[in-house]
Order: sequence, then structure tokens, then C-alpha cells
Amino acid sequence: MQTNSDRAALELALGEQINALLSASRALSERSAAHFHEGLQPAAFHIARWLYAFGPARPSAVAEAVGMDRSSTSTLIGRMRSLALLDASRAPDDGRSVIVALTEEGRRRVAATLDERGREFSARTRDWPDDDLATLVTLLARFVADA
Repeated sequence: MQTNSDRAALELALGEQINALLSASRALSERSAAHFHEGLQPAAFHIARWLYAFGPARPSAVAEAVGMDRSSTSTLIGRMRSLALLDASRAPDDGRSVIVALTEEGRRRVAATLDERGREFSARTRDWPDDDLATLVTLLARFVADA
């Protein structure tokens, strides 16, 4: 029979592992951002990755989707445009609004960065049995869904 102290110890261990995962994720995000473009801060890669996954959008929608304020997003979008990673055009339904999209160079860089991230995940789990990897995916999905 499990005691309250056993449960508390497990929850503490879970918290420690989640903190370690978040730290590793932050470090990977910083390496990914540098791989994407060395002259940009990590948040720019989050914008680019979102546009890569979901396509052209208004800057306000991008800001909301990646959890950034509009001013910071606008600044990063401007910097990314100056580096020819993003294009901007007028929204077809409202000529006052702007739609941003990755350029071909931006798409190429995001794809290369995601490939690099994939290689790192693969290297970390290469020796794991498929069942262990499937279990991790299932448990993480359940944990995130319950949030």
C-alpha cells in the first residue's frame, strides 16, 4: 500500500525531472535558434517555426500563438524581414493589415534546424526499445492534456 510520503516523494521526483526537461528544452531551443540564424534571439525561431507549421498570418496572430507581446513580435518580424527570412504583404481582406510568411530561405533554415533537432532526439533515444519510446510519448501526451 502506498503512503502519503511515498506519493509526495514521487511527486517531488516528477517535479525535478520536469525541471530538468525544461532546462534541457531551453538549452536545445537556444542551440536551435543559433542554428536557424546566429544573429537572432531564440524567440525568432519560435516565430519562424510557427509560420513553418501554420503558414502566413497576421503578426498579432503570430504573437498570440507563440505567447509574445505584439511589440516584441513586431521587432523580431522586422529583423527577420531585414535578413530576408520573412516577407510581408497586404492582407487580401483588409488592405491595412499585413500578412507575414517565411521566404524560401526562411523555410530552408527552419527545415534544416528541425532536422538538426530531430537528430538530437534520435541520438538520445536511439538505444531505447520502441515500447519505451511509445510509453514516453503516451505519458507525456497524457500529462500535457491534463494541464
